[in-house]
Amino acid sequence: MDKLQITGKAILTGSISVSGSKNAALPIMIASLLSENGLYLKNLPALQDILTMKKLLENFGIKIKKINSQTFFDSANINNSVADYDLVRKMRASILVLGPLIARFKKAKISLPGGCAIGTRPIDIHLNGLEKLGVKFSIENGFVSAEVKKNLTGAYIKLSFPSVGATENIMMAASKADGETIIENAAREPEIEDLGKCLNKMGAKIKGAGTTKIIIEGVKRLSKSEHTIISDRIVAGT
Repeated sequence: MDKLQITGKAILTGSISVSGSKNAALPIMIASLLSENGLYLKNLPALQDILTMKKLLENFGIKIKKINSQTFFDSANINNSVADYDLVRKMRASILVLGPLIARFKKAKISLPGGCAIGTRPIDIHLNGLEKLGVKFSIENGFVSAEVKKNLTGAYIKLSFPSVGATENIMMAASKADGETIIENAAREPEIEDLGKCLNKMGAKIKGAGTTKIIIEGVKRLSKSEHTIISDRIVAGT
């Protein structure tokens, strides 16, 4: 096709249904690990990554049930803090389980995306931020093991790059840390704002999600809540 001709001045009316945002849904699904008694979610998109994430969460002991228009993530009896290798390697977003698992169990083990690479790794910005909260890491044979001796402790964290994933990982971990955490140069995407809204519904105290400066006052526990995933802006625009 040599050209695309568009005749303008036509009146556009009506409405369309837009599916839930995958990039908002994945971290919010992971946030269910932080709740002691579950999370109800609406508007989850029907995508393979969502199914893979469900399997990963079930690997930790979460029971997932479809109840009418909602999906319930029952996190009352989580019994595992080691992420399944075969599931992690299928999806980059799997690294986001690191912060919530540490916050809940004080330890976690997950495979590195791409194995044990030498030099700067894509997840270093995640690890550097979590280290500020008191997490100790060891990397061996393509796996990263994390442990915190007591509780996570609030800190001032300035990201070297406004990474969406690192912002989300630190937000979730810091929501249950002792004291205040400030994230500077945070990612500003609407998916960050949606995660903040969901965590606040669960009992977190987060201000500024969706801006370059996020302030998180840690709480002892996060509880059952419900949240509707925002619509996918990429789908809406195409």
